[in-house]
This record gives sequence, structure tokens and C-alpha cells, in this order.
Amino acid sequence: MAGITVWGRVSSANVQKVLWALDEVGQRYERIDAGGKFGGLDTDEYRGMNPNQLVPVMRDGDLLLWESSAIVRYIAATYGSGSLWPESPKQRALSDQWSDWANTTFQPSWLGVFATIVRTPPSQLDPGKVQAAVAAATPKFAMLDARLATTPYVGGETFTYADILTGISLFRWTTLEFDHPQFDHIDAWHERLKQRPGFNKWACQSYDELRARD
Repeated sequence: MAGITVWGRVSSANVQKVLWALDEVGQRYERIDAGGKFGGLDTDEYRGMNPNQLVPVMRDGDLLLWESSAIVRYIAATYGSGSLWPESPKQRALSDQWSDWANTTFQPSWLGVFATIVRTPPSQLDPGKVQAAVAAATPKFAMLDARLATTPYVGGETFTYADILTGISLFRWTTLEFDHPQFDHIDAWHERLKQRPGFNKWACQSYDELRARD
């Protein structure tokens, strides 16, 4: 099978990472809705592609991949050498370092706030739980802000895959309803990301369909 196919709903942040990366490197692809209201993840066919039964999945020719960060790195290495994929091993190591941190530490922190606010019916929203979730996430944002005080992008002087894997947070974080702590260097980085069409097209997707209702 030739060409690139992505399975996943556009309201998924993990799917958005992959689509943003593909746009950055100018690769055409077909996207098939899956997950969430579209379902399809419990079929034998989908399980055969991804035993985790999550989105996204990407096929590129005869290669089948799941796990969004692995997909983004593959896209960068295959189609973005010298841009998304730095030529310098040292810069790649820094991009990897911050990407791994985004996956293991940063994303769980901001998703904790997102889940507390968006996944809770309004009548059951507990301001104390929101405050606790924000308090848990704030040190992680402070760590990122300190990094961005020293360099314009997460991996260094140029935009790389690390900015996609970390920057996917910004639309949701900045539009959630709570009293946001101020991080000047993250705000400046956010403004730089807004200059990239892929960020505006994919990272800024509405998440209204994910809201819990009374």
C-alpha cells in the first residue's frame, strides 16, 4: 500500500501532533476518523494495527506505527531532515530529552487539569480539585518556562519535533477556564508557534465535543 494514512479523530491531541508534523514536512496523507464518537477501536482489524486500541495509527507504505511520539519522530527523521529532525546529534539529543519529558511528565500534568475541568459535568465541578490540578501542573510549566528563557525553541535555536510534542498543550491550556499563572517565556514561544500554519490548523482544534454534560 502506497502513501500515508492516519487513523484518528481530530479532537485527539495525540492525533493532532501527527497531523501537525505531516503538515510541517509537506506530506500528503489520508485521514480516517476513528475513536471517540466514531468508535472502531474494538474491531479485530483495528486491534491488528494497534493492540493498545488507541489513536493514532499511521501507515506509510508497508510500515505501520502507533504511539504518537514515535510517529512524530519517524515523520521528522524520514521527511524533515535538517528541519524538524536536526542534523546535529547534540541537538537531536536535546530534542529527545525534552520530548521524553513532555511525554512522561508535562503532558500528564496539563491533561490532569484538562480532565478535571472538561471531563466533569458543570454541576459537579469542584473548584478545589481544579485548584489542586493547576497547582500540580504549575511546576512543570515553570520548568518549561525556565528552558525557554534560554532558547527560542524547546530543543534549541530552531523549531523541531520537540516543539510539536510539547506545544500541542498550548491551545487547551490557555483556553481552559481557570486563573492561569503567568509564564512570559512560554507566552513568547506560543506567539512563535502561532506563526506556523500547522499549529493553527491542528493544535487549535475545538474540544467542545469532549466536554461532559449535565
